[in-house]
Amino acid sequence: MSSEINGIKRQLESRKEELLHRLDKIKQDVTKAHSYDWSEQAQERENDEVMNALGNEARLELVKVGQALERIASGSYTTCRHCNEEISLERLQAVPYTDLCIRCAGYY
Repeated sequence: MSSEINGIKRQLESRKEELLHRLDKIKQDVTKAHSYDWSEQAQERENDEVMNALGNEARLELVKVGQALERIASGSYTTCRHCNEEISLERLQAVPYTDLCIRCAGYY
């Protein structure tokens, strides 16, 4: 494995930890008790909706990061899943969890 791919792997592992930490904080925030005041409850519920949306985005990114780490482990990380051509190192550095080359990314 090249040093560039090792660097991307470390970046992905770090991002995975960040996302897991973020999801834990979101879970703690959403599961805390709500106020007894109705107007405060309404605001808290709106905040819960925003936090849930942020959690969904983090979970989706976490899946992509996990898949990228699996592709690194299997040796298929630099291969486009659609056309089987090489994904450029520049693209992988810019979007480390991508599984499409730049050409295929324009179509999907």
